[in-house]
Amino acid sequence: MPALPADPTAAREFAFEVVANLRQAGFEAVWAGGCVRDELLGHTPADYDVATSATPPQVRKLFGQRRTLAVGAAFGVITVLGPRAAGQVEVATFRADAAYTDGRHPAGVTFCSAREDALRRDFTINGLFFDPLAGEVIDYVGGQDDLTAGIVRAIGVATMRFGEDHLRILRAVRFSAGFGFPLERETRRAIESMAHLVDSVSPERIAAELRTMCSRPGRGRAISLLVDTGLVGPVFHEFSTSDVAFWQTAAATIDALDEPGLPLALAVLCNGDPAAVDRISQRLRLSNQERKQAGWLVEAVAAIGTHGSVAELEGRPWSTLQPWLGHSWRFQLADLLRAAAAIVGAGGEAAAWISQQAARPLAELAPPDLLSGNDLLACGVPPGPMVGQVLKKLRGSQLDGLIASREEALRAVAAWLAAE
Repeated sequence: MPALPADPTAAREFAFEVVANLRQAGFEAVWAGGCVRDELLGHTPADYDVATSATPPQVRKLFGQRRTLAVGAAFGVITVLGPRAAGQVEVATFRADAAYTDGRHPAGVTFCSAREDALRRDFTINGLFFDPLAGEVIDYVGGQDDLTAGIVRAIGVATMRFGEDHLRILRAVRFSAGFGFPLERETRRAIESMAHLVDSVSPERIAAELRTMCSRPGRGRAISLLVDTGLVGPVFHEFSTSDVAFWQTAAATIDALDEPGLPLALAVLCNGDPAAVDRISQRLRLSNQERKQAGWLVEAVAAIGTHGSVAELEGRPWSTLQPWLGHSWRFQLADLLRAAAAIVGAGGEAAAWISQQAARPLAELAPPDLLSGNDLLACGVPPGPMVGQVLKKLRGSQLDGLIASREEALRAVAAWLAAE
């Protein structure tokens, strides 16, 4: 789901204006989908979608070529650009989809009535329309009743909806977990029987769903629901699905994070195995940043330990801890250790100590180097690997308080060279 616009009020006003302009031009036009659901739940919509009887060429003619983008025109969608603070609105022509042949795309679309458009959508809570001019909800699918009851139900026959687009299986879990709504019985049965179809979903789309699941409230429920419905195997090939205690602990730890996200969730799931991070990152085609952060967190947890005492940590040379606690991801590391300690009931004091260290000024955690590589060459250190070795030795001595100034560093290098 896109991030909230800079000004949610401006976004809402612009979405109202788009509907008003379409109606004034003689077309049907309503808000559609997630924005209606969110408004009825009292949430601020992340974006606004408009459904209309106007065709894409008519939408572009009404709003002008410069204010519209036709990237989705083949599926009846035109993006209307608003003021910077308001963002943009996707305007989609009421449509019915032809048969789905690949578990993702319809073979074609035909323009239709508002009712037919609602019936081709995924879940009843996402199939609502709203007339912002009249302030009225238009419900062809029973979505209002399901919102009131707090339930996620596929529109029509669940197996048909999931067969059309296999990603909807994961979307059902995301909505159920995110809103705290249970899955309707037939919808859940369809998910359990069709879980294997997630294997056919593109890695990028699976990753996008996981990013949302793992970064928002209900993330622990999402992991548990993936396990309970049999989806955890198709989604996470790299992990055993039979260790119930592991998944329970992992779900609870992910839920306890203060700075949640996919890299932290993967660090929990990979449980000390950096190779697993690489495998899942490659399979899901995660960004380099996500792969590096998850891998770094796994290595940092292994280096620091999760069950040490404060006394043991304080007894270590600072140079062994500083590469982790002086890193830009130190706050995520502290959050991960805190969450893990809270769930397993051990290591809380050590996790708190690490959080305190991470909060120290960066100038203390990562002071500038006393000498550079060029300085070492000027001192007579031979070019090549020895320069790096001496720099590393100098850094350790500096962090451990054995060397405090440039002059002391130069004397130390001279002594090391003399001893060679």
